[in-house]
Amino acid sequence: MNVLPICHDCNTPRNPAPPARSPPRALCYPDRLVRLALPILLLALSAWSQDFAGVQIDKVATGYLFTEGPAWSRDGYLIFSDVPANKLLELKPPEKAALFREKSNGAMGNAFDALGRLYTCETHTRRVTRTDKKGKIDVLAERYEGKRLNAPNDIAVRKDGQIYFTDPAFGNQQDTQDLDFYGVYHLSPRGELELIAKPKGRPNGVALSPNGRTLYVANSDQRDIRAYDLDHKGSASNERVLVSGIPGVPDGIRTDEKGNLYVAAGKLEVYTPEGKSLASITFAETPSNCEFGGEDLQSLYVTARTSVYRVHLNVKGSVQY
Repeated sequence: MNVLPICHDCNTPRNPAPPARSPPRALCYPDRLVRLALPILLLALSAWSQDFAGVQIDKVATGYLFTEGPAWSRDGYLIFSDVPANKLLELKPPEKAALFREKSNGAMGNAFDALGRLYTCETHTRRVTRTDKKGKIDVLAERYEGKRLNAPNDIAVRKDGQIYFTDPAFGNQQDTQDLDFYGVYHLSPRGELELIAKPKGRPNGVALSPNGRTLYVANSDQRDIRAYDLDHKGSASNERVLVSGIPGVPDGIRTDEKGNLYVAAGKLEVYTPEGKSLASITFAETPSNCEFGGEDLQSLYVTARTSVYRVHLNVKGSVQY
């Protein structure tokens, strides 16, 4: 006969504890199902990768002297410079390029901010300007420690308004230098100009990582890409060489949403965020700069000597607005 245990507090019979349950059995998936699921997983992963070997390249504008400084506006058009012609052009696909500014003061690099304002590096006047949507032009930087800048070349603007630009000196620009160095600069939203670096070679293209925490600078003489960490105030630190031995002369840079870098050089060179080579894309003319644009930001516009080309990719570009 089973005897119920007695509770010592109330002297009444107590129900026995339920028998312990055995742990649940682990679910087993037959190898057959794994083999069926693996190709599906690989197919999904391949949809996120870019096959650069089969990209289509279209010439969308031509007949210029030397194209540079492409910048995509959120209003649906591309700005680019024709430097020797001293002009800024506007390209609104599928229309032909039209004149945006007649006398651009030797405009080179361009960028837009979150408010749709256009920032331009003017090589003739040796300054950085900003044009608002009504056409008003403000001078943001033209001197460092009382001396005129060399010839601002390329520019990037972070989402919070922090500005970064390079200041090399090419050709006869070297004959009129006031500063005895080439510079990489940070300009705060309050107008405070800070020198980030004095590289031995001439800095050229500049770009930001998708999260805005890394600054990339191309050096045309040393043929490398340098990276800098950026803090919330926009200050740079931890300079390091990310990519070295770039074939050709590195010029403009852009990043996609995955953080990959696109470098205009002898060809368009593509690198991972860690600096590993992904691909080289050949154009009929030597690339000078590039910019993501289009409604889906999957069109890469490439300025190359007399023309502007468009490459459609299956990855979105990184923009700071």
